[in-house]
Amino acid sequence: MLHQAWQLCGRWCRWSSPFTHLLTLTLVTFGVLAPLICHRLLYSYFYLRRWHLNPMSQEFLEQNQQEGQAALHYFEKLQTPNASEVSGSDTFQPLLLVTIITVQRRNDFHYVLQVASRFHHLLQTCGARCQSHRILICNVESDPSSHKDVRLLSSFFPMVSRDKTGENPDPRVNQFEKEKQDYVFCLEQSLLAYNPEYILIVEDDAVPEEEIFTVLQHLLLARFSKPYLRDALYFKLYHPERLQRYFNPEPMRILEWLGLGMFLGPTLNGVYSWAMGRPSLSWPIVLFFALYSMALSELVGRHYILELRRLAPTLYNIVPVTECCTPAMLFSAPSARRALGYLKGLHCRQGFAKDIALYSLLRTKGENAYVVEPNLVRHVGMYSSLRLNDNPKLL
Repeated sequence: MLHQAWQLCGRWCRWSSPFTHLLTLTLVTFGVLAPLICHRLLYSYFYLRRWHLNPMSQEFLEQNQQEGQAALHYFEKLQTPNASEVSGSDTFQPLLLVTIITVQRRNDFHYVLQVASRFHHLLQTCGARCQSHRILICNVESDPSSHKDVRLLSSFFPMVSRDKTGENPDPRVNQFEKEKQDYVFCLEQSLLAYNPEYILIVEDDAVPEEEIFTVLQHLLLARFSKPYLRDALYFKLYHPERLQRYFNPEPMRILEWLGLGMFLGPTLNGVYSWAMGRPSLSWPIVLFFALYSMALSELVGRHYILELRRLAPTLYNIVPVTECCTPAMLFSAPSARRALGYLKGLHCRQGFAKDIALYSLLRTKGENAYVVEPNLVRHVGMYSSLRLNDNPKLL
């Protein structure tokens, strides 16, 4: 028996044995290469949080502060348009209205200026394709005149304000309910002011990606014509990167993960067989490479794989939505009206903020909603208007 065991070990442990090759590949990949390459990737399991989180968070804050100053200078140097352009008094019905909802935050980061300057620049460079787009600033600060950045923006964009000056606070309206009411106000005013075909509600710390209008053009004119997407309640254009992993209770992610393994398993087996001069297909080796690629993609981070989809608008993914977060939400005009009716009948509180309230409607009202992947905005606001934190971190 011992002799047979030594013979079996001898066959498996020879350098020319597939077992030795694949064991070596596993140890080198997961024990050496991946930790060395990925230890600074924020959304990877290999990220060394103790080493990098504090300095990376500080670096991000400093960089974002510089971007805020650059946005301030952008508008200080920008030529003021004529009054009719600013007031939005034309009768043109936009295809897309970008509504930036804003409240006063820390002045040194100029969050709303970052968002507005980026959208303005992208619209200018977009050219004729974006002539049917407009921007609206929705100021929901209780005392609108105290929002200094909005006073600057009022020279360049049409604006609506939710003026609560002098009113006695309603004790039933907590900060989460106020946020929902602000959202309802901005959505309602967007419909009244322009009656657009689509409304993109963007929070004032969601900076658009370079390709946002190119991708939206493709989605609005091609993808959203499909029956199952046409009647969606909303489309999310952002989901937190830390929540984008494959290992997740969402069935679509699991299916995507399995599909990745089913594709890469035979592919990597073919590469291995070609390199070793072996027969083209071995099911145990196919299974190994499928599991190897699935483990590697999860540990490195699905977020980084999603970034490859930025190569072309047709590669962007549209999948069933998850509940968290509303930095950028796209509504069609009919779905915006339905959402308004639903939200007015809900009362938000801690643990049931507006993002969860919107998600709850999918079940209670039989609606559908989707998220676009990868993200079309970057969430830069580390200082929240709801939760005070003097020492924010990236994670």
